[in-house]
Amino acid sequence: MNFGVELQRCRLLAGLSQRALAERTGFKQPAIARIESGAVLPRVDTYERLLAGCAREIATVDERGQGVDRTVMRRLLKLTPRQRLELAAQEAMNIAPLMGAARR
Repeated sequence: MNFGVELQRCRLLAGLSQRALAERTGFKQPAIARIESGAVLPRVDTYERLLAGCAREIATVDERGQGVDRTVMRRLLKLTPRQRLELAAQEAMNIAPLMGAARR
């Protein structure tokens, strides 16, 4: 997420200039300009105050499945419990030499 671009978007949607947002929030206009340009990454509390000045707030959104490749999970779930256990034992044997090499 680009905080500067998002702040600028929220400010413009609120119909505010950088100067007006500065007056509402107590920040200086050049500081807002630096954040919007990406020259400065704001702290969370700073970003919250600036968004509040635009009548917005930070929110988290669950994005289920983003970045998760479920093909391996589906393949493993097709195995019987015994097959999964045998596969786990085989993979553990493959990892053991790597762990020994890493300790050296």
